[in-house]
Amino acid sequence: MAFEISRTSPIGELVMNYPAAASVLLEHGFHCIGCGLAAYETIEEGAAAHGFGEAEIDALVKEIQDAARKEEDFLNLAAEKSKAAAQKGEEAEKKPAIAGKVAAAEAKKPADAAKKPAAKNSQKTGKKKPKPG
Repeated sequence: MAFEISRTSPIGELVMNYPAAASVLLEHGFHCIGCGLAAYETIEEGAAAHGFGEAEIDALVKEIQDAARKEEDFLNLAAEKSKAAAQKGEEAEKKPAIAGKVAAAEAKKPADAAKKPAAKNSQKTGKKKPKPG
């Protein structure tokens, strides 16, 4: 995690870095996330003001860390999928150029076949030449 989450993490910074933390705080009665104190108050200070004991504060910090980790994992997965989709798009853009070259080569083939002598064409088709006589 880029932002260290601990008891001394300011709530405002926490929520800015991990919006999922806001849901956890709201579930635990921290309805003052947007208030002026939240910008400076730590998780520990806010929890103590809401009547949390030491063990409850530790459990809250762990729950916030878990939510932040899940959020980070989701964002990393989304970034990977986005990158893969962009690479597929780049490959797809290259394919029409290749397909155009193949189509141009295929278009030349009938013209080349028409230029060949009739005797050679008849051999390729399996038709026999008439016998003299």
